Amino acid sequence: MLPSVSVIASFALVVGLLTVTPGLDTALVLRSAAVSGKRRAFGVIAGIQTGTLLWGFLAAIGVSAILLASAQLYDAIRLVGAAYLAWIGGRMIWSAIRGTGTAGAGDDGPVSGDSFFRGWRQGALTNLLNPKMGAFYVAILPQFIPEEAPHIVWGLALAGVHVLIGSAWSTALALVAQKSSRWLRRRKVSRTIDGVTGTVLVGFGIGVALEGSALRPHMGAHA
Repeated sequence: MLPSVSVIASFALVVGLLTVTPGLDTALVLRSAAVSGKRRAFGVIAGIQTGTLLWGFLAAIGVSAILLASAQLYDAIRLVGAAYLAWIGGRMIWSAIRGTGTAGAGDDGPVSGDSFFRGWRQGALTNLLNPKMGAFYVAILPQFIPEEAPHIVWGLALAGVHVLIGSAWSTALALVAQKSSRWLRRRKVSRTIDGVTGTVLVGFGIGVALEGSALRPHMGAHA
């Protein structure tokens, strides 16, 4: 028994609005496509969608609910995720300051070492270390899965819809950035992109780290 067309359409509308809202994924994809090259960008996209699919699976089997029910476990993942975002953002800012790690002026080739796998690893870790994804799936998924339906099958099917929408949107963003890649890879421009993207990531990391005080009382009521 798979989700009906109406259920899929309703879920697609919800996750579609989430997907097109500018955020962490958008910043990573645009930066990777503009500065690091096509392989890295599509690796980031694949990593993000791998994380999305896994969150859907975990929510379907109840692991994400356990995560939200335990303030200590949630805080641990939240702080690790915040530290990771601050680390990669800080590296980008340092690269922008020193002028290293990006293609030089007039260089149309991708940055050395920016492989598909490196992009996949960054995208997957960023997604999986973001507890907000788990919170989203725990809050939204049960509303679309009937009690008698096979939760794992439905969870993966609906997460697959999210993956398709996210992949299409991220690919469009990457292709747009690629169209201007020659200009975007100029040293001054790429350093600016690294600086802006790094600042955004550090900001996200600080936000994730500081949000715990607001969430903990709510979570404690469910522990």
